[in-house]
Amino acid sequence: MSTPIKQHLIDPEICIRCHACVDACAKEAISFNDDNVVVDASICDQDMACLGPCPTGAIDSWQVVASPYSLEEQLNWMELPEQRDLEVRDASDPADGPVEDTIAALLDEAHQGAGGVAIAPVSAATPSVNLNGAKTPVKAVVQGNFRLTAQDADADVRHIILDLGHANFPVLEGQTIGIIPPGQDEKGRSHQPRLYSVSSPRDGERPKTNNLSLTLKREKNGLCSNYMCDLERGDELDLIGPFGSSFLIADDPKARLIMICTGTGSAPFRAFTMHRQRVLPELSGSMKLFFGARTPDSLPYFGPLGKVPQTFLEKHFAFSRVSGQPKTYVQDRLREDAENLVPMLSDPNTYIYICGLKAMETGVEAAFQDIARAAGLDWQEVRGQMLASGRYHVETY
Repeated sequence: MSTPIKQHLIDPEICIRCHACVDACAKEAISFNDDNVVVDASICDQDMACLGPCPTGAIDSWQVVASPYSLEEQLNWMELPEQRDLEVRDASDPADGPVEDTIAALLDEAHQGAGGVAIAPVSAATPSVNLNGAKTPVKAVVQGNFRLTAQDADADVRHIILDLGHANFPVLEGQTIGIIPPGQDEKGRSHQPRLYSVSSPRDGERPKTNNLSLTLKREKNGLCSNYMCDLERGDELDLIGPFGSSFLIADDPKARLIMICTGTGSAPFRAFTMHRQRVLPELSGSMKLFFGARTPDSLPYFGPLGKVPQTFLEKHFAFSRVSGQPKTYVQDRLREDAENLVPMLSDPNTYIYICGLKAMETGVEAAFQDIARAAGLDWQEVRGQMLASGRYHVETY
């Protein structure tokens, strides 16, 4: 028997072909055709960089195989095949050899979810996922399109509210929805969907209303961002989704949330905060927000955030381009708050959520390593425990 491997696969029934994983894979191990997105086992080193950007969980698929599935096989799949039967004897049997031990270990690891893939908090509400695809989108009507940042700010960030009418499209805080921009690409095909985090609570932007809000930034050459930012009240658009089953708020009142974001990465944390304000208004000292932007004028929701009591939401702002002041980033604010963060890292009721530009990950990771090391903690071990219990979540782009 040849030595088996744990092969990384992508579920074609869940994948929405957004190609976020393709962009995230530095090894260029992920490719695609018109039907499928696939992983080349001969290139993939399983560094997990592709996991975070995936909004649907299609990327979280693993099988243990004696020989890997070829690209040709994967490109023609309509669904994932069943796990192949491999010979695995009782691990306590002294006759077991290294191959059998390897199979048992790999199967166990695959069943745990890629050895560290984020899972939802135990107390989180059960999300609805993939209710509507590109062939059956939900029709939404723009109720408002408001610019959040100053007219002379370097970023045009919008708060857009969408009315879902009578459509059944339940969305939880932390989930994303897909927008398919109108028109066709250079090959005459419909554009791929663009994904945006919902910035309103589960019961609507307005309580008990079937609507939702999005926070998005106009990108200079962004096809969908310019389309969205130019929408006017009364315009109709198509939504698909919802997507995302792990980046969800813990509903346990004892949960303490550390939320770290840049720019429009604030969207899910606005939803988290509003949800808790509505259902647990009496809470105190349970939420920390570390929010980074270039300047106060380019920071979404700066005014409304300032009005949330510091006892309910402890706010730490970091600005990197304020004239006459040193550049400050979210990792700097984390280090400044180390004394208060250390006991939280050892608290099983602590949850960490990171959302925003991918460039922030390295700095945030280094800050947590420094904070943990100074307290005699092993950050890799702490983070591993948090991942295993659904308490550490990263969503960057």
